[in-house]
Amino acid sequence: MTSDALNIPSELESALRLRTVQYFITKRPWLDLYGVHVRPVAPFGSTSSKPQFDPALIHRSLPDELLFEVFARMLPYDLGRAACVCRKWRYTVRNPVFWRNACLKAWQTAGVIENYRILQSKYDGSWRKMWLLRSRVRTDGIYVSRNTYIRAGIAEWKITNPVHIVCYFRYIRFYPSGRFLYKNSSQKLKDVAKYMNFKSSKTDGLYRGTYTLSMSDDKIEAAVLYPGTRPTVLRIRLRLRGTAIGANNRMDLLSLVTSGVNDEEGSSTEEDILGVVENWRDDETHNPDIPAVSHKRGMTPFVFVPFEEVEQSVLNLPPEKMDYFVTG
Repeated sequence: MTSDALNIPSELESALRLRTVQYFITKRPWLDLYGVHVRPVAPFGSTSSKPQFDPALIHRSLPDELLFEVFARMLPYDLGRAACVCRKWRYTVRNPVFWRNACLKAWQTAGVIENYRILQSKYDGSWRKMWLLRSRVRTDGIYVSRNTYIRAGIAEWKITNPVHIVCYFRYIRFYPSGRFLYKNSSQKLKDVAKYMNFKSSKTDGLYRGTYTLSMSDDKIEAAVLYPGTRPTVLRIRLRLRGTAIGANNRMDLLSLVTSGVNDEEGSSTEEDILGVVENWRDDETHNPDIPAVSHKRGMTPFVFVPFEEVEQSVLNLPPEKMDYFVTG
């Protein structure tokens, strides 16, 4: 009896020590792909003549040529995530070819010569630095502005006055070519994202327009033409900003003006409508039957949602649960 009583504390002590060791030494089976000791690889562009040998299994199985082809087909934000995997991937991702292609595509409206001039004058010839610091609209997702207003209901028993919270959204999807899609709807983000493309018909309430981005003050000028018997143009002025360097995930809605256009301007294509209204004043209209209206409601900032996060976004929640999400 006495010997058993003395053995119990020692067993508990050994079990506690084993649990502590397991807590600090976590099993990481994925490290088997990299071997026990991973030597640092030479950075991109290294002038060292010493041959580099990498014992990692994943690096021996995936040649540099294939790794380059994989990275060349990835989006810039995915390249940033890949750079966090290991040293070799980080050095490979710093290849300026990847960032040059991304920059020339993002600012294709400026032209190749102008992009090279800005690269040398402002960003020290670094395409990656240009991608992080230069303002640009994101094309890998949708900008969403969530707006609410209160509407009075019908009193059934003449005792209370019910009210309803109405929630609607403004959706904008930009394209590198200077075109964009605009939709004003009460539908959830996951439903709108399915047909937010140029293949959709105008019966879905999806309108097309053009935009320009000013590099001096990060302002976006955009215009959308509403066709019909009384054509109307919607002029949108936005300011681009971000919650982190290179994020560009917020847009402040500075002004929202609707104006009338005459028959000649109403026959303009959606690509030319921005040039038609470029120098208009906020109170200017070219149709006396349709006055210019500067909207003051529904001016909530836009939040960017990448396509891979559309299904899980909080913007799909009901209004009573979504109120915990503060935009801007």
